[in-house]
Amino acid sequence: MKADFVPPSVVDIQDKDAIALLQQLERQVVQVPFEQGTTAIATAYVRHSPDQSASQHNAAPILLLHGFDSSLLEFRRLLPLLTTWHEIWAVDLFGSGFTEYVPTITVNPQNIGQHLLSVVETWISQPVMLVGASLGGAVAIDFALNYPNWVQSLVLIDSVGFSGSFPVGQFLPHPLIELGANWLHFRKQAALTAALAFPMIDSTLIDALRCSLLHQEMPGWKAAIASFTQSGGYSNLGERIAQVNHPTLILWGEADGVLGTDDATKFEQSISGSHLIWIREAGHVPHFERPQSVAAQMSAYARRIGN
Repeated sequence: MKADFVPPSVVDIQDKDAIALLQQLERQVVQVPFEQGTTAIATAYVRHSPDQSASQHNAAPILLLHGFDSSLLEFRRLLPLLTTWHEIWAVDLFGSGFTEYVPTITVNPQNIGQHLLSVVETWISQPVMLVGASLGGAVAIDFALNYPNWVQSLVLIDSVGFSGSFPVGQFLPHPLIELGANWLHFRKQAALTAALAFPMIDSTLIDALRCSLLHQEMPGWKAAIASFTQSGGYSNLGERIAQVNHPTLILWGEADGVLGTDDATKFEQSISGSHLIWIREAGHVPHFERPQSVAAQMSAYARRIGN
């Protein structure tokens, strides 16, 4: 394992897709011009170059953005299916995953977007197909509205935007927010402990829980969650979604039990020229549950808008 910044419990993970992605995980410093001043942020990412024999000429790079309290590990099943035809990046957002948390910088939409802009400008240097899952979808929409010249197209996967944010967080006292962060960790740890106690439990579930807990062991994880919660997150995004004018593909699990399914049609109706595709037999994370279907739809969409 070359990523020496990853918590020691990584050795417990047996999932072959997770191991493969972790072996490619890197972290490099990017200079970000926050309002408080330019700050070096050690940013975690995975990058794949396309198979030259199969790559699409002049195809935009794909940039994958993960959801709330998550990391780029959530793309461990999807990312390998995309690498033959595009340059592909998966990046941990500021304040999330294995990217460095800096206590003096608030984790809010403005700073998340500024960090992402620095990544795109410095490392990728051209407009991207921006793929956002859940909260990552809200990040992608916000980025496209603020920095439109750096976005070629959008793919929203069960996206936060109309719902899924937590605006009341900005009004809660810090001890209550900290209690909520503790609960985020406790419920996953309790589920893992219970799963390990029963030998008949599918090992896939155990590895999924271990992957979802790994980033929570990073320094400052709880403080970053609290900082983002207190910012109010993307609670004001809904009224701006209709301003999106990039080509947009909306992928939605037909059995999403987290956000439900009503928002899928709201996105399609609000974003001019967007296209909604339902992912069958999938819930809130179709890129994990049905990665082949998601990859196929993304591939077809990239070819369509590239012509």
